[in-house]
Amino acid sequence: MPILTVDEPIYRRLPAFLIATVDKFASLPWVGETGVFFGHVDRFDEATGFYGAAEPRKGRKLDNGWSLDPPDLIIQDELHLISGPLGTVAGLYETAIDRLSSRRGNDHTIRPKIVASTATVRRATDQISALFDRQTTSIFPPPGIDRRDSFYARTVASEVDPARMYLGIAAQGRGPKLVFLRALTTLLAAAKAQFDEQAAVAGPDNNPADPYMTALCYFNALRELGGARRIVEDEVRDRAARYGTERRRVDPKDSPFADRQVKEPLEITSRVSTDDVALAKQRLDAIFGGTGDPVDVALATNMISVGLDILRLGLMVVQGQPKTAAEYIQATSRIGRDHHRPGLVVVVLNVHKPRDRTHFEQFGHFHRSFYRAVEATSVTPWAVRALDRALAAVVVATARHVDPGLTPDAAVKELKNSATTRAAVRDAIVARAPEKALTGGKAALASLIDGLLDDWIATADEQAKGGNVFGYAERKSPHRLLHMPLAPEIENLSNAHRRFIAGRSMRDVEPAVPLNPRDPWGNKIANADDL
Repeated sequence: MPILTVDEPIYRRLPAFLIATVDKFASLPWVGETGVFFGHVDRFDEATGFYGAAEPRKGRKLDNGWSLDPPDLIIQDELHLISGPLGTVAGLYETAIDRLSSRRGNDHTIRPKIVASTATVRRATDQISALFDRQTTSIFPPPGIDRRDSFYARTVASEVDPARMYLGIAAQGRGPKLVFLRALTTLLAAAKAQFDEQAAVAGPDNNPADPYMTALCYFNALRELGGARRIVEDEVRDRAARYGTERRRVDPKDSPFADRQVKEPLEITSRVSTDDVALAKQRLDAIFGGTGDPVDVALATNMISVGLDILRLGLMVVQGQPKTAAEYIQATSRIGRDHHRPGLVVVVLNVHKPRDRTHFEQFGHFHRSFYRAVEATSVTPWAVRALDRALAAVVVATARHVDPGLTPDAAVKELKNSATTRAAVRDAIVARAPEKALTGGKAALASLIDGLLDDWIATADEQAKGGNVFGYAERKSPHRLLHMPLAPEIENLSNAHRRFIAGRSMRDVEPAVPLNPRDPWGNKIANADDL
């Protein structure tokens, strides 16, 4: 298949189907070539592809004044994740996306159709209104005559296809780490006994106990995961090696456990590189007794809540009730995805925490209807702090791509000669913002945008004095309009220039803090590198 994976060839070839994360929206004010995605191309070269206003004098004019249409279908996967701070900033950038993707036809504006997919959402109408400015939502496909058939999935009784089983474990007067230690050791040793028993009958490729040989452990925080890793590396490994010998059933006389050698635990967290995460997923798919390198214990955070689609996995240990029901549903659904290998979820709860105790006491009722407990998400793109964070980037992105005369990097100074563009940008943003969500109403937002545009012009005039070349992003500071949020040169800019802060990502912009653990004598501490 002709798949392109690098930005520059994608700008040139303009594939009909584009896959990206919302973080890529942040490139709109920084990269002029991104305007080609919205049909802003007028030239073509047989060898390289399309060209737009960002790269003048390249290629030949399109025949018969032909133009390309902007995107007419946008599919947003995992809608429930576009919430909180990420959803708030993404909702502001959607203002620019929607304006650039719309086109005129028969005296009315044609906006792209948006299909949003999610399994865990509540008050979706409010979230979609805040994110995409769509006041009408519909379930697709619409409900049919049988509530057990949703087109995507069919409800089948657990007697026909075994369902995922949830088991809650808690102990009065015992800490959660001790309960986790004993539960995980028991599960690992029991899985090994079943695997050995079935190996002689089923063979290495079809062993029904294989899905339970890998324990996928979920944690709510890196701090909890770090403590559990020490437990797995030391105590679990030591106890599992002799568990089958020491643990016997008296009546009826039996040996339900087996000694097991537990290898180094696998970690899937944000502190592991992307390449290592990809290798970790490959290892999770490796069966025991095969040629691969299977995993005994995998330690993970909410990174596994989406995108981990490995049919083999059948056992999960959840340390503490996750913060939200949606997160709990998404995380635990990573196992038991194949009805031939039903999943077992063991939830280790701390009865000394009120929330964990409540879930433990109502464990059966909650799990029979936990989709009812999904929380509504919060998206507030027009809050004052959100406007401080991203409004300047949205204004620059909209103006730069709406007007071809402002698209090239060196054209940043042309805004003062584009009164029509200035008005169009202000009106597009103000029209989208709901009156009730704005402090001071739409008049205050219009005044804020006009102030940004005035500072843009003032900054361009100041920096272009003496024949200096001023651009959006390609020049060195201070001869560029945009700066990263943590750029050290911001302190040397004028107050007007400082307003044009734009991130290259929608995630947090807090600086990282390096830790160098040392003992009281200043020596390095063994195995403390993962801090």
